[in-house]
Amino acid sequence: MATRSTIMDTNSFRAEHAAALDEQTRTLTEKRARLLGDSYRLFYRNPVHLVRGEQQYLWDAQGNKYLDVYNNVASIGHCHPAVIDAVQQQMSQLNTHTRYLHERILDYTESLLKYVPGEVSKAMYMCTGSEANDLAIRVARAWSGGTGIIVTREAYHGTSELTSGASPALGSGQPLAATTRLVPAPDRYRVDTPDIGAWFAAQIQEQIDDMAAHGIKFAGLLVDSIFSSDGVLPGPAGYLKPALDVVHRNGGIFIADEVQPGFARTGESFWGFARHDIVPDVITMGKPMGNGIPVSAMLAKPEVLAAFSDTIPYFNTFGGNPVSIAAAQAVLKVIEDEKLQQHSLTVGTQLQQELAALAAQHDCVGDVRGAGLFIGFELVTDKASKNPDKQRALDVIERLREDHVLTSVAGPHGNVLKLRPTLAFQAHDIDWLVGSLDKALRAGR
Repeated sequence: MATRSTIMDTNSFRAEHAAALDEQTRTLTEKRARLLGDSYRLFYRNPVHLVRGEQQYLWDAQGNKYLDVYNNVASIGHCHPAVIDAVQQQMSQLNTHTRYLHERILDYTESLLKYVPGEVSKAMYMCTGSEANDLAIRVARAWSGGTGIIVTREAYHGTSELTSGASPALGSGQPLAATTRLVPAPDRYRVDTPDIGAWFAAQIQEQIDDMAAHGIKFAGLLVDSIFSSDGVLPGPAGYLKPALDVVHRNGGIFIADEVQPGFARTGESFWGFARHDIVPDVITMGKPMGNGIPVSAMLAKPEVLAAFSDTIPYFNTFGGNPVSIAAAQAVLKVIEDEKLQQHSLTVGTQLQQELAALAAQHDCVGDVRGAGLFIGFELVTDKASKNPDKQRALDVIERLREDHVLTSVAGPHGNVLKLRPTLAFQAHDIDWLVGSLDKALRAGR
């Protein structure tokens, strides 16, 4: 039996589901299997054939309307006209690489840097979050002179050689690098400690010490500040400060992976790390940055970046091209003009309240946690035992899909619904989501 990935296989179509499909869907899945590599996965036992999107909604080939509660790629909403217009205009003028002068990349960088601490003042551009995290690891190694990278046990940071070696969520079929060490995620629901920040910092120090015992010099800590793949663990604001202190005391750098929590998602702040009032040495970003147009970035303190860039040239043919930067500019302007950070906080708080009320009615809902429009909804066999209920979670996901609500699962046990709608999600969508969840949970009794 093939090894299953916790982020790719926990909610996936497989060949044994084919018999239950309608003829058109089965034909498409068979054609896909014939033409595309076997590493690809489809969501759902009954895959969704999407043909159109607008704001927080998607439509399938039969014209059915879906509520998208998973997609942070189209962060400001599917097919946002501001992004479409910006990309069309720039594409009609020029699209080339960063070895020629162009104003857009400079103007955007000035705008973007206003959102990060002043100590972070240099930018480099790529196409994907994987590339951004790959470069961040290289920078960490150049700065520290070491190779050891620490991540959480269910982390996902990318698909390149370096980042897949630091992404345990890809499953045991993907070997971790010999220089990677894992720490348990700061899960307040399951870790009994009065100070989750001190506890997490102690876990990091323990792995730094283990590296030293094996002749590996520590280079850095790479974390998604809301621990998305670990089950969405926002924790109390400020609890990452001790982790930052431990990293710096041991000569490493703190890399904040903002591919999922960044760009106003958490509501409380523009970046996930900013909830903790810390200054990372390196910040990486991707997916929501271009609203579906491939663009990513790595921001860094100049002295940290210099250890790499003073020695090694870096060039990415498509990274920072004018069309992708035009999309990124449009996204930033929409977040500002539509006040999406405040919107995320307001609507996200209301959604969490409604979900908490729903949880009180169902013994199988163990915890509801989140920040802004990024929420974890954990399913258990019962509240008293807290035993993870992966099968129920997967069944709920499938029932939601039949009710035209799209989301997926996360966490080491695959039992946490990852509720991460586009920032176009509105208060009037809450009834659809919560009502569908209630129906799906009742059906599972």
